[in-house]
Amino acid sequence: MKLAIFSVVLNIHQVNIADELFELTGHDFVFVELEKPAGQNKKGGTDDFSSKPYLLQAWKDSECEAKAMDIARSAEVAVFGGYMALKYQIARLRGNRLTFEMGERWLKHWRSLFSPRLLNNICNYYIRGWRRKPLYKLCASAYAVNDQYLLGTFKNRCYKWGYFTKVDDFNVESLIASRKSDKPAIMWCSRFIGWKHPELVIHLARRLKNGGYDVQIDMFGGGQELKPTMELCQNLDVQDMVCFKGNVSNDEILQSMRNHDIFLFTSDKNEGWGAVLNEAMSNGCAVVTSNEIGSAPYLINDGKNGLLFNSKDIDSLYEKVNFLLENPSRRKEMSIAAYKTMKDIWSPRNAALNFIQLSKDLLKGNASSIEIGPCSKSCTTNYYLQ
Repeated sequence: MKLAIFSVVLNIHQVNIADELFELTGHDFVFVELEKPAGQNKKGGTDDFSSKPYLLQAWKDSECEAKAMDIARSAEVAVFGGYMALKYQIARLRGNRLTFEMGERWLKHWRSLFSPRLLNNICNYYIRGWRRKPLYKLCASAYAVNDQYLLGTFKNRCYKWGYFTKVDDFNVESLIASRKSDKPAIMWCSRFIGWKHPELVIHLARRLKNGGYDVQIDMFGGGQELKPTMELCQNLDVQDMVCFKGNVSNDEILQSMRNHDIFLFTSDKNEGWGAVLNEAMSNGCAVVTSNEIGSAPYLINDGKNGLLFNSKDIDSLYEKVNFLLENPSRRKEMSIAAYKTMKDIWSPRNAALNFIQLSKDLLKGNASSIEIGPCSKSCTTNYYLQ
């Protein structure tokens, strides 16, 4: 089965599943990179993947671009992600080969309804007749399916997808047992920008201090809201509880996750997926995450392998963190369950296996045989908490 993925750049969020697809197809896989990697589009790392044997850099020259176009037309299964892939997708859908469109949600805000890109996509779907083609949606957000159904697109053709980070094989029970029990460690890692809501962590620290909790909160990252957040920390007198760690390497972040009991993810609906949630769960953290983050409803079974809080609601955030601090045995159970969720269900290997199986099912005219995790049916539902 010849598989191809067309996407902006090959980065750390896609390279793991690309590696698996290359192996599982017996090297009959191509990742078509549409733009030269640069700081603004590498998203999450500085690794150079240009030597990957399956990588075709369509941006490099006209010969590579022509080869990419030929693959778009001829591959048995092709996946297209992002606006830059549109010309290849249009060429492919002049035929009737199995095609997937991959992406996050379209309607983060009401003004998105007037986006030229969105209007172009709707035009393609209806006027170009894509709705009659073997075209399916890989939803890299739990909220993407709601947007599609609201627009009348991809009805009963949406499947769960996402970004797939590496999951190491280690003894998670031993890791959790090795952590200090007298002073729980809490971690936050993100860019310090408005919609990531770092201020919630500082207000949480004040609540915890008022409640008599002795915890350490480490905040990693930098950005325009770092200084205001540090000032808020000083104004609320929680400098003894909060430590600002700055920007560190991704390897250091992953190791730090293993040394922390609780991971906080406070972004609002502007967080399309949020791969740091994958990483925190893969490294044995008990996560407390905003319910509006695209990955959260897919990855978190609330109360089983993590906790969801109402986005931007400090009362809800405090309630969830307080529960984990008051119930260390449940916290450990959730940490273990989080790791197993990533290892057994949302790993790059399992996602690649599921995608190949979904493709085989659809090529035979059958419904997806995948019941949970990547490539299972994504249905409209209300993921918001009350």
